[in-house]
Amino acid sequence: MRKLIAISFVVWMAAFAAPSARAVQPDEIMADPVKEARARDLSRELRCMVCQNQSIDDSEAPLARDLRLLVRERIAAGDSDSHVIDFLVARYGEFVLLKPRFERQTLLLWLLTPLALAGGGLALWMHGRRRAKSGAGDDRSEPGLSAEEEARLRRLIAVEPPPENPA
Repeated sequence: MRKLIAISFVVWMAAFAAPSARAVQPDEIMADPVKEARARDLSRELRCMVCQNQSIDDSEAPLARDLRLLVRERIAAGDSDSHVIDFLVARYGEFVLLKPRFERQTLLLWLLTPLALAGGGLALWMHGRRRAKSGAGDDRSEPGLSAEEEARLRRLIAVEPPPENPA
């Protein structure tokens, strides 16, 4: 059984945890290695509009190929990395970026997670304070015992016989 688990773990690691194969074709690669490295770095930051969860560097979709070629074309024309990114954002919108910029339009996207975590932490803190104030685990939903019930409880604990009722 242990061998089966170990083999399935190795197969899983090889299939899913290994780095994904790059989709860049040999005919796309630039002659200048420095420019090619820039193009690959930029391609890893851009979202494939077809796959939507992959960079254009990883995607084999035809549109991703077109975008890779466009990035290389802009780099060959002498554009800086920021000019290439700005060109693609102007053409396709902020969605083309895998990691959106921190701007006014994306402020909610960036701050939603920390605000949700802070709100959850505040709610837990307030709940803990309320619990501590109410008696740390006492079940206060039941009313207290009446004087008659307390007297009966004392007699039961002391094992006294109940008083005779003249009724």
